[in-house]
Amino acid sequence: MKTNALFIVIAALLLSACNMQSVTGKENIEMSITKESFGTTKDGKQAVLYTLTNANGCVVKMSDYGCIITELHVPDKKGELADVVCGYHSLDKYIENSPYFGAVVGRYGNRIEKGKFTLKGKEYTLATNENNISHLHGGNVGFDKVIWDAEPLETDEGPALKMKYLSKDGEEGYPGNLSVTLVYTLTHDNALKIEYEATTDKTTVLNLTHHSYFNLGGHGSGSILDHKMTINADHYTPVDKDLIPTGEVRPVANSPMDFTTPHTIGERIEKVEGGYDHNYVLNKPEVGALTLAAKVVEPDSGRIMDVYTTEPGIQFYSGNFLDGTITGKDGAVYEKHAAIVLETDHFPNSPNTPHFPSVVLEPGQTYTQVCIYKFSTK
Repeated sequence: MKTNALFIVIAALLLSACNMQSVTGKENIEMSITKESFGTTKDGKQAVLYTLTNANGCVVKMSDYGCIITELHVPDKKGELADVVCGYHSLDKYIENSPYFGAVVGRYGNRIEKGKFTLKGKEYTLATNENNISHLHGGNVGFDKVIWDAEPLETDEGPALKMKYLSKDGEEGYPGNLSVTLVYTLTHDNALKIEYEATTDKTTVLNLTHHSYFNLGGHGSGSILDHKMTINADHYTPVDKDLIPTGEVRPVANSPMDFTTPHTIGERIEKVEGGYDHNYVLNKPEVGALTLAAKVVEPDSGRIMDVYTTEPGIQFYSGNFLDGTITGKDGAVYEKHAAIVLETDHFPNSPNTPHFPSVVLEPGQTYTQVCIYKFSTK
């Protein structure tokens, strides 16, 4: 009888421990998905804002406009939540002036030189929407500026949103009717998981990525120069004055580009002209393997963000073009280096650089990738 009683006590303690959550004062939280109006686009379409809450009380807010993550609340080492992504509280602000805050970008994330590429002998011309020089993040009306079809899902991993969009043949100059499906999951182990899938009916190029601006101290807490980062890459792709890769794949060793061991972002940034805005060639055991790409640690809060990807590259951008002219959520002013962007994707200008990993998608093929932003503390 004593043994049985002991087992009952132990079982009760284990159950109690399982019910305790990582956020201070939060117990017995059930995952949930709610929605509310987020405003109207210039062409009269209604946007919706979804709120996903996981079993730990972590929260992500996301709109069907551009698949934009507007808020992401995760705990610090004391269990206190903070919103760690830059952005706005209103749709109008995203429409008026957003440097791709929290959005999906496509069809082609990053830059294509002079907005031109040749595919099967035909030259395609795209918008040069970056200073009339380069094609950037899909053009004038990329995937970040359209309404997606949204379907809430309750999964074993956590609450999720399935997002779908049909990019018609010729949209922004790209060939093929492209059908895209994204699934965003706020997992019960405090990760934002993004799964991508796409098919086309005509040979095209495709490079999708996510563009949240992260500050692990909280989105309005100041500079990210004290964040300590590691990037699992022995090589990177140098760029010219227009931030187009030169085609060289250069070792990071003995340079301020080397994050194979942890360094604060501000430690050597002055030695990098313009700041960090470079593609890193990730170390991969095999093509398409889901591996750790980067780790970011914020010393005061103790928050850690591990970034995993199946993609061959990660673009590290240190918020160089933020200049204090944007006032975001809760009156936060986003100064230079107020956030970092870690875009997991293929390399910039790959359609014009044959020795880079291919971004060509053929009819009958299915484009897939997975990106995970995993949050923890120490």
